[in-house]
Amino acid sequence: VRPLLFSLDAETAHHLTIRLLGRASNFDVALGPLRRFQPKWKPVTLFGLNFPNPIGLAAGLDKNGVALPAWAELGFGFIEIGTVTAKAQLGNPRPRIFRLPEQQALINRLGFNNDAADAIAHRLAALRKSGRWPAVPVGINIGKSRATPVEQATDDYLYSFRLLWDFADYTTLNVSSPNTPRLRELQEAEKLSALLYAIGKEEGKVRKPLIVKISPDLSGVELKAILAVCEENGVSGIIATNTTLDHSSI
Repeated sequence: VRPLLFSLDAETAHHLTIRLLGRASNFDVALGPLRRFQPKWKPVTLFGLNFPNPIGLAAGLDKNGVALPAWAELGFGFIEIGTVTAKAQLGNPRPRIFRLPEQQALINRLGFNNDAADAIAHRLAALRKSGRWPAVPVGINIGKSRATPVEQATDDYLYSFRLLWDFADYTTLNVSSPNTPRLRELQEAEKLSALLYAIGKEEGKVRKPLIVKISPDLSGVELKAILAVCEENGVSGIIATNTTLDHSSI
């Protein structure tokens, strides 16, 4: 398969793969061949969730949640879709995915391109109704719309959170992407505290794990302030993701 995919440019190969896996997700007979790739189970329990193994699909690959059953059949211990924004976005101009064959890696500069929270919530509702919802934990990664001023960021996150909360086993708040202007300002203690407080109030009595995705290049002082804010607001975990090789795992 690799020679065929490498005959295409990186982004075309990406979208083709997602589209094919999305179609396969509708049919058991198409999913069957994927099961041969499943690793042995290595169960992990973290913040009240049970993971078949500690290697999951990070946000950024299946941004619109079109192939959840396929990822589960491949053996991922969890699936995180997104980043989802309140408003639909095209993302950065092409070219924006670059192969590094020797490192077996990609540089991903897609931006928060996605169908928006309304469309993705509709898609997830249809998947759940079909009875094909995956048996592994599903996380939903949400971020700020590019067109939304940073001063209105909390309302923007809340819009997506309200629509998608019911489908998520955990939610990740992405305040780290370098592709959205001023997004990283939300890592400042005061702004992050306001965002987490608003999300906490929205959940009410029913709590689900909440993760905060931060930049990997913060100073020790900045990180200490973020940790304090997260602890005060009951955050379950923090992810610092390398912005070149975008892999996240438990």
